[in-house]
Amino acid sequence: MREITFGAAVNEAIAEEMRLDERIIVLGEDVAEAGTPFKVLSGLVEEFGTQRIIDTPISEPGFTGIAVGAAMTGLRPIVDLMFGDFLFLIMDQLCNQAAKTHYMSGGKLNVPMVLRTNMGATRRSAAQHSQSLHALVAHIPGLKVAMPSSAYEAKGLMKTAIRDNNPVVIFEDKLMYNDKAEVPEEEYLINFGEAEILHTGSDITLVATSSMVQQAEMAAKTLAKQNISAEVIDPRTISPLDETTIINSVKKTSHAIVIDEGHQNYGITAEIAARISEKAFYYLDAPVQRFGAMDVPIPFSPALEDLTVPTAQQIHERAVLLLEGKL
Repeated sequence: MREITFGAAVNEAIAEEMRLDERIIVLGEDVAEAGTPFKVLSGLVEEFGTQRIIDTPISEPGFTGIAVGAAMTGLRPIVDLMFGDFLFLIMDQLCNQAAKTHYMSGGKLNVPMVLRTNMGATRRSAAQHSQSLHALVAHIPGLKVAMPSSAYEAKGLMKTAIRDNNPVVIFEDKLMYNDKAEVPEEEYLINFGEAEILHTGSDITLVATSSMVQQAEMAAKTLAKQNISAEVIDPRTISPLDETTIINSVKKTSHAIVIDEGHQNYGITAEIAARISEKAFYYLDAPVQRFGAMDVPIPFSPALEDLTVPTAQQIHERAVLLLEGKL
């Protein structure tokens, strides 16, 4: 099987779907000639033209609102939000309009819109371009939220999102665009709400999202050297969330750590930990541990920024302490 980068997988997914459905358009800042600052969409404008790959003014509320209206009236727009931090600018369009239109119209209207954006620190982009804000939109009924952790998932989840008749938000980690993984040439989809077990284990469950999946996998390998068997689960989507796979794993291992790059307070780690505590309480031998980013604005200083995000070594250390009954 061929290996391609995460960015190429996103590009390929969008191109394939645009060839199949002429209603699909892409709009956002620098999506055409520039191909986005990360060059993920490079080449699409040459194939599909500026009527379908549309450079917009620097007005996130404006072009997101246009996309919501376009989706309601027959198109299937993909909105490119240059940085996930700009979600604050479009909360009304996304959370008050796109998320609620189907419900408020009694099912007569749909908003088949994809919002693709990014997340993640440790790129030295400072406090306003380094946040991981997926918990904000996962909190809103009517929105689906996907978090691919590899090129394989990036393509499969994007194709599924584009075909969905509901608004979907996809968060891509900035540092993963050049990461390679095996991606089939033939078409495939990844169903929302189906987690993947990346490593099977019997001693502890590590539930990790997006870039934290790689950190959890590295921790599982180092834990194995101490004869600790860790099961690593990638939810793939946090809304809907595959509770069954997570709960069944915890019932087997009796220990769990939930790892996410979003801030720990009121975040995804808390939600998943709460569900484990509610549905697998009598199987637990220790409290579920949350492990998120520090609850501080992301520093510009490289030394300080690196301290804010969970690492494989820290996951390893917490797992050992948890199993020793010290947490």
